[in-house]
Amino acid sequence: MLSPAFCFIPCEKSCATPVESIEVAGKFSDQPIVRGRSQWSRGLGMLRPSHSHTAYTASILLAGSSFLSNIIGLVRSKYVAHVFGASGQTDAYFAAFRLPDLMNNFLVGGAVSITFVTLLNHYREKGDEEEGERLIFTVLNLMTLVLTAATLILMAAAKPLIQRFIAPRFGPAELELCAHMTRLLLPAQIFLFAGSVLGATLLVRKQFWFQSFQPIVYNLCIIAGGVFLHYRFGISSLAIGATCGFLLGSFAINTWGAYRAGVRYQFVIDLSHPGLKIWLKMALPLMFGFGLPFLDQFFVSNYASGSSGDITRLGNAKQLFSAPMAMLATAAGVASLPFFSQLWAKGKRFEFAVGAADAVSRVVALGLLTTSVLVALAHPIVGLFFGGGRFTAGDVDRTAYYLTLYTLSLLFWSAQAIYARSFYAAGITWLPMLASTAILVVAFPLYSLGFHHYGAAGLAIASDVGIALQAVVLGLLLHRRRMVSLASLDYAEMGRCLVAGLVSGAVVWLLFIRLFAQFAPLLGASFLHHARLIDLGTLTAGTLVWLLAAKWVLEMCGSALPRVMMKRLKLS
Repeated sequence: MLSPAFCFIPCEKSCATPVESIEVAGKFSDQPIVRGRSQWSRGLGMLRPSHSHTAYTASILLAGSSFLSNIIGLVRSKYVAHVFGASGQTDAYFAAFRLPDLMNNFLVGGAVSITFVTLLNHYREKGDEEEGERLIFTVLNLMTLVLTAATLILMAAAKPLIQRFIAPRFGPAELELCAHMTRLLLPAQIFLFAGSVLGATLLVRKQFWFQSFQPIVYNLCIIAGGVFLHYRFGISSLAIGATCGFLLGSFAINTWGAYRAGVRYQFVIDLSHPGLKIWLKMALPLMFGFGLPFLDQFFVSNYASGSSGDITRLGNAKQLFSAPMAMLATAAGVASLPFFSQLWAKGKRFEFAVGAADAVSRVVALGLLTTSVLVALAHPIVGLFFGGGRFTAGDVDRTAYYLTLYTLSLLFWSAQAIYARSFYAAGITWLPMLASTAILVVAFPLYSLGFHHYGAAGLAIASDVGIALQAVVLGLLLHRRRMVSLASLDYAEMGRCLVAGLVSGAVVWLLFIRLFAQFAPLLGASFLHHARLIDLGTLTAGTLVWLLAAKWVLEMCGSALPRVMMKRLKLS
């Protein structure tokens, strides 16, 4: 698959390293970029914790770390599927994250870095970083007290809340297990919040190294918890590992990074600080705006909790779907936020608009290509990463079907992530909150209709429709406010990628899936003993054929994307 490391936004030269020339905002240009250092020195320099990144190098670093963390995450999921399968206890494990996530979203808006990056950039532009840090620790100390109290309350009320709102169709055993793991996960939200606050001080310095390592440490801790504690605590060992992952991956890493950057802890709660009112004004809409991207998994847990294993199968499909989504949407979105925020703070509205449109064009174009290969090879992907052990062939078939459905919305997830951060970079949170809430009201009945007509598959379809509405509405709002014009999107390149995706995906599906299904019965029982090896071979060969076919179609259509990506791979 094509690497989404090239989903970057342009930034002005003042954001770059002195010897680096930044590409001007625009379409898929294949003009060479002049560099003043060797490829190896630039590549190694990006890995220094204190390195100040450009939007391009930040996207590369975050996409690379996202790729690595998702590989580790798939290893984690493979371990869970192999040991525990798709059952009531794995459903309880997935559902145990819902209440902690809800607390995090409601009390701190689930977007600490988004609000603080915008505010800290404002203080830096005024040359008043000390006041910015005073605000940081005022919020950190105040909200830590609030989160601690909320954690204690929710730990006591976990079981009835899960039974009433999270998974009302759970049996007694699943309910008790889910409540137990929920109590283990609730304290992790304190570590996550504190780490996010301290991480914001690094993002405004354009230091993304610490951000890039957080998901890697988190996934490794869950695996370690399962491997070393499984025989004593069962599936609860995974919840213990997740809490340790937040402690080390979010809090410890960002604390170390902030200390290296010269940030020192202040025991202060200044309720009269003017920045506190501004932060509350920005954060409150995020706290009360429960948008579809957040509540999607709540709807899935609520409806699917009555069928053993459905939450797990849908969760595994979403896990596989989230890997390219994180690389396309999350990496580009996180990398873009500090640069969008800086451009807006300096009043550079044109550069802001062009940068956002360029970023959306790139993630949508690459999203279309990625969708084609994921749909074509959904079955061997699921079989390779989840098949075997207690995860049966039937589980693989159903999970592959759900993955296909989820993948159809990849371009919308990618686009809405950039559009939402365009609002946040401008300090506007109430408008996207109102839009997300309105979309949620419209989308909520779709989950009920989808589930009652198509079962678990209907939940994936409802998710696709809802997130498509989210992306379209946010894009229209930015256009109407003259912040990011829809006319600036590169429709020609997106069209070329659509054609290339359709053709290459069809070729791979016909060669490796359709024909293989006809000849598979001839392999007999030996096929079952080598299923994972066959999945690996199919996935490898299919991906190579897809790359060649997509490259050929793109070049025939006149796209510069293949040449651009080859040059980026060489860091030329």
